[in-house]
Amino acid sequence: MTAVAEITGAVKRLPKKDLVRFRKWFVEYDATAWDKQLESDVAAGKLDAFAREALREHKAGRTTSL
Repeated sequence: MTAVAEITGAVKRLPKKDLVRFRKWFVEYDATAWDKQLESDVAAGKLDAFAREALREHKAGRTTSL
């Protein structure tokens, strides 16, 4: 059995109160992981091309104010 299958089974067996706690924990965990990945990608320049394209589009008047 894979770790994912084990975790899936364990989550399905959680009592409702523990499932609520797990969801809260996982949302926070996932958000932190996402933030770290984004910071890493920015530092590595992986988003530079997107930023340049967005600036070109804005300067060309092809954007909408929020």
